[in-house]
Amino acid sequence: MEITLQNFGHKGELYYADNVPVRRIAESCDTPFYCYSQLGIESAYDAYASAFAQHDTLICYAVKANSSQAVLRILAARGAGADVVSEGELRRALLAGMPASKIVFSGVAKTAGEIKFALSKDILQFNVESEPELHQISAIATQLGKTARIAFRINPDIDAGTHEKISTGKLENKFGIPWQSARQAYAEAAKLPGIKVCGIDMHIGSQIMSLAPYSRAFERIAELAQQLRDDGHPITTIDLGGGLGINYDAHNDVAPAATEYAALALKTFGDINCRLILEPGRSIVGDAGILVSSVIYVKQGGNSTFLIIDAAMNDFLRPSMYNAHHNIVAERNSGSEQVHYDIVGPVCETADTFVRNWQLAAQQAGDLIIIEGAGAYGSVMASGYNTRPLIPEVLVEDNTFRIIRKRPDYDSIIGMDIP
Repeated sequence: MEITLQNFGHKGELYYADNVPVRRIAESCDTPFYCYSQLGIESAYDAYASAFAQHDTLICYAVKANSSQAVLRILAARGAGADVVSEGELRRALLAGMPASKIVFSGVAKTAGEIKFALSKDILQFNVESEPELHQISAIATQLGKTARIAFRINPDIDAGTHEKISTGKLENKFGIPWQSARQAYAEAAKLPGIKVCGIDMHIGSQIMSLAPYSRAFERIAELAQQLRDDGHPITTIDLGGGLGINYDAHNDVAPAATEYAALALKTFGDINCRLILEPGRSIVGDAGILVSSVIYVKQGGNSTFLIIDAAMNDFLRPSMYNAHHNIVAERNSGSEQVHYDIVGPVCETADTFVRNWQLAAQQAGDLIIIEGAGAYGSVMASGYNTRPLIPEVLVEDNTFRIIRKRPDYDSIIGMDIP
């Protein structure tokens, strides 16, 4: 069973991105490449904006999901802010037109240089992850004559039921202040110079496919908000984090819709009189992107038939790092012969395997293979392992496309070295 994506799929014998055949793109820039749908990105953002339209809500796109300048500019034009975790991401967001007044800075290890830069731009809010970080921000803000608006990231000790490598809301995870220590942390912040307490932040994980863990976490945060106000802290923002999943394959549960998520959030926080901040990333860009590759060889090995493609684990790390399962389709999907393939890449690692025992119509060298749901945590996690050039990124809008990141040549890659 295949997942049907809104902006990608077969029309007759060809596979399309919106109204552009991906083979036409492949003939222009060669495989492998990432391909994003502008319409897909816009519609995913609009779904959140519409769902929360009746409440004061700021949607801060999680830049770590896909930091392409073209993607960020699309979202900035829609009114989005940014959730960043490094100075580099902050610079990207600002360059793309996202105002500092719509940027929150998350991350467990903000350096002194990053804090200084963020203060110089007067960002909306620091999501503070520890008391040592709080004291660092206070010292730097005081030195610069600035005031840092802060929210503590509260770890509510909620198991979101996700892969252990993307779980962030349990006490054994490195993120945030334990909820049991929150009131002491806010009391400390209120005494420090250069600090203005303004809110609460939470983020319990990624690829969350049920609203149940959110319900538990929201209740804990709502209770804390009231306690902090009783303690005299002006809680005016509540940052709900991101984390909604997408339907990577037909065997997953169906991801909650933005309307369902909004209904839960507004049921819990609608009467608290706080501005809500959202940090969606994967659910904005994940389904709006694909990875297009070509078959290099078909190889018989023991009991396996290997479909060796030109995309590799360095281009798309999720399957090898998270054991992630993505729907994979072939452009040539018809014919009487069906074959079970192990779909693998060319990198010299056994982990360079996208899926095992995957059924497709019989393929041959030059056929296009499409990995769906690759718009998030794809290009941003890529590397140049094996001195393989980073692959191009292409943006499609209806029936046109353009390259938004070129493939570097070998001279420029090797030329970065100092002999």
